[in-house]
Amino acid sequence: MTEPTPETQQSTKRGRRIFILALVGALLVGVGATAMLVNIFQKKQEARSTFYRVVELTDDTDDPAVWGKNFPLQYDGYRRTVDQSRTRFGGSEAVPRTPTAADPRSIVAQSKIEEDPRLVTMWAGYAFAKDFREERGHAFMLEDQTFTERQDVAKQPGTCIHCHASVYTAYKRLGGGDIFKGFEALNQMPYFDARKEVSHPVACIDCHDPSTMALRISRPAFMEGIRAAKAAEGIANYDVNTMASRQEMRSFVCGQCHVEYYFKGPEKRLTYPWQKGLKVESILAYYDEVQHKDWTHADTGAPALKAQHPEFEMWNQGIHSRAGVACADCHMPYQREGALKVSDHHVQSPLLNINRACQTCHKASEEELKLRAETIQARTFALRNLAMDALVELIDDLKAAKAAGKTDEQLAAARDFQRKAQFFLDFVEAENSTGFHAPAEAARILGESINFSRKGQLAIRPRA
Repeated sequence: MTEPTPETQQSTKRGRRIFILALVGALLVGVGATAMLVNIFQKKQEARSTFYRVVELTDDTDDPAVWGKNFPLQYDGYRRTVDQSRTRFGGSEAVPRTPTAADPRSIVAQSKIEEDPRLVTMWAGYAFAKDFREERGHAFMLEDQTFTERQDVAKQPGTCIHCHASVYTAYKRLGGGDIFKGFEALNQMPYFDARKEVSHPVACIDCHDPSTMALRISRPAFMEGIRAAKAAEGIANYDVNTMASRQEMRSFVCGQCHVEYYFKGPEKRLTYPWQKGLKVESILAYYDEVQHKDWTHADTGAPALKAQHPEFEMWNQGIHSRAGVACADCHMPYQREGALKVSDHHVQSPLLNINRACQTCHKASEEELKLRAETIQARTFALRNLAMDALVELIDDLKAAKAAGKTDEQLAAARDFQRKAQFFLDFVEAENSTGFHAPAEAARILGESINFSRKGQLAIRPRA
């Protein structure tokens, strides 16, 4: 028999090593594949069960903490709306205050009228000239309304509760199951009587059906308002809860409250002025038609209007709306929790959450996206300041003309220009994106405001 050569022995050993390595590799691949399959199976099982039913939810369960037992991830986000985080042009800083028997708050947001006294001039004679602060998160919306100093200077109606509290069950209870009748009853109550009917700020039941978790509209004022807006577009008898798409509902549930409105008639019925459309000119035309004013300006006698947080109207004029992007896409972006994809209920500025709020669609860096947004806001804010200066100058001229003895007839045209200039400016001032929701529209509106102010000045100055 021939003895194996050293080369043959080396080759055999090398073959054995290769075989062993291949076997180990195959085993590792098998273990990895098995682990992956097990993980996929687990994730599929998790995805089938989107939540664990710990408690039964009914159409009368208004406490968000109870909903949180079934939906702890969403509830955790909801609770974090207590955060006070400021962006460059929005949000609130925590300002300490000494609690009193009348107002137990130890923390409030900073005062806007202290930051810019021109607002006091614009709102002279109106409750907002007494107290107007930066908006805090949803967790504070009922508390801050209850204890605002505006309550000291005006007898506010129960209508104000509509956007600041979880009112759906109160409407049902007061209306004997009919939310429209309950809505009408609550509107007509004095504010502090209505306040006794509610316990929570806006909560889960206001946006979700407790049996299916589907989004729904629970506010009669929005149901009526969007029906009127759709009628202006030629769509008759629009029923938002049966005719809106799911993506539309992801904006409509926000539009229940983030809108312009007024109190109609002695019943103080909350009304969204969309009968002619959602643009600022359309809303002003409606107010002129029904001869509505919020108050008479204390310094000039002008029939003045106060715009109220028209985010929904302004968003409708912007590129994101045109592209089908909903409010929730940016302010409540989806996040992964294991196999679950859930909306982030920590409702906040997208600039505090750029990665998930913006970079899902925009592939630029966080710094670049923040710069783009802040550039839009800085330009809007600069134009807002020009419009504010122009309005204050018009008010000063009107005050001087009134003091000089000019008649109401002689001042009528200038007062009407003040009404227009003020409403257009306030439409951007009260809208909480500092122009970002619709940059071109915000700039156009502020330009129109400046023009109205200058026309008002010309209307009361002697002709050469």
